[in-house]
Amino acid sequence: MRLGFLTHVQGTDAYRNAQELFVVADELGFDVGWVAQHHAPLQGGGLSSPWPFLAYAAARTQRIRLSTAVTILPLEHPLRLAEDVAVVDTLSGGRVEIGVSSGSGPEEYAAFGVDVERKRELTTEGLDVLRRALAGEEVGAPGFTIQPPVATDFTDRIWQGIFSAAGARFAAQAGANLLLNRATYGYEEPTDVVQRVWADEFLAAWDKPHAPRIGLSRFVFPAKDKRTALAQIEDGLNHAAAGFVARGTFPAGLSVEDYLFRFHAFYGHPDEIVEQLRRERVLPVATDLITQFNPGVPEFGAAVEALELIAKEVAPALGWSPAI
Repeated sequence: MRLGFLTHVQGTDAYRNAQELFVVADELGFDVGWVAQHHAPLQGGGLSSPWPFLAYAAARTQRIRLSTAVTILPLEHPLRLAEDVAVVDTLSGGRVEIGVSSGSGPEEYAAFGVDVERKRELTTEGLDVLRRALAGEEVGAPGFTIQPPVATDFTDRIWQGIFSAAGARFAAQAGANLLLNRATYGYEEPTDVVQRVWADEFLAAWDKPHAPRIGLSRFVFPAKDKRTALAQIEDGLNHAAAGFVARGTFPAGLSVEDYLFRFHAFYGHPDEIVEQLRRERVLPVATDLITQFNPGVPEFGAAVEALELIAKEVAPALGWSPAI
């Protein structure tokens, strides 16, 4: 299993602190650093342009791999996106991966002049162009290939975020690795029960010669105890929950603990988190555990301490060890 860290680039001095977290994660031996693209602002930040961010992170780190979870593919020109990916991959010495999906709000599609009703169609078309461009094939016009050419095979470095069993089958048929969100919404069953079905559908549909990968994103925030953890994540949690209530996704008036359950959160002492993750139904088939603090927005120092606890106590208890 690989260990990843995902940041939504939020909080005070969001961009600078997110870069510092990449440096910390690199030093701790995390295998992959992930960023989420958001065109509409989040509380205290939101990363609209992930590839310049990852280029800077590449210059500041030594070995951690660099990826998006996700780049919103229908709002990008796939050929231009492939060029950005190729540049960062070249600068980083081949450390780039890319996760894509169609996930974004109608207001963002409207802002870019893209029909939100076509988002799945555009994702399919864009993913095909992206894949062929990164493979060095002619795209766009006869004889045209992207510059710089990608030096190593990108076949197993493309991920797709999905939100249904049908999406999981589509990702497998397209030969993309599977990205599972931190939580499912609108289901009565727990997140891991729902997503295990999706993971099984993905594996059953996989027919490519290379091994499939499943990235499992989870809200993980360790601290010395639950009270300390909750003090750091409660404000961000309440802000996010209020947004879900306003959209009709969550019912109003629930307790903090109930909202944490709906976000499928793992928080508290590392031993408590390890015990909970050992009961996680998708983790046994996952190749990548992608930890994130969102919707919590902890202070920078607390975020660093949480990364250290994940790398030194939580992940090793689950069988992970750093490559460094």
